[in-house]
Amino acid sequence: MRERGRGKERAVESFTERLIRATGILVILFLVLIFLFLIQEGGAAFLEIPPGELLQTRWYPNEARFGILPLVLGSLLVTAGAAMVSLPLGLLTAVFVAEVAPRWMREVLKPFIEVLAGIPSVVLGFLGMVAISPLVREFLDAPTGLTALTGSVMLAYMALPTIVSVAEDALDAVPRSYRDAALALGATRWQTIWRVTVPAARSGILTAMMLGIGRA
Repeated sequence: MRERGRGKERAVESFTERLIRATGILVILFLVLIFLFLIQEGGAAFLEIPPGELLQTRWYPNEARFGILPLVLGSLLVTAGAAMVSLPLGLLTAVFVAEVAPRWMREVLKPFIEVLAGIPSVVLGFLGMVAISPLVREFLDAPTGLTALTGSVMLAYMALPTIVSVAEDALDAVPRSYRDAALALGATRWQTIWRVTVPAARSGILTAMMLGIGRA
């Protein structure tokens, strides 16, 4: 009986292992096929358009001008602006939630932040157009509110919840003994936070920042 039971377990394990391996191979195969499809369909554009034209500063498809330099620079500018706002603000908020806020406030803020992180990007973009864009137009006295500032504000708003949530988890994972040891040596509460807790959670905080910017 025991031998039969062991034989069944081995058969199940072998089948499960083969199934997982086959699934992994299929996923890799699908990714390779998608990559080849993109090369096949998009490669013709690089044959018809000289590479030098792609680096021009004008993008007018009606005139057959396809300079992508403004698109690249605009993306970098908006992302840099969003990072300048979301990274420090996200870290400070995570420190407040994990180390300063009372327990009852943390139990309210944590779920609220996670709900904000789940809002679709399309919804946030629509809110930016109808709410933030008019304010930017009036503030800058510009003909349009669809500026890099508007994009930076909305991307920062998109990245903040992810940064705060993941960074707060990283800070909360730091062992309590680290804090107790620092306080026992005479460090103040804020010295313990910035010189012990935050450095100990550095890898998790960097992960939070990368995930936040990636979402933006």
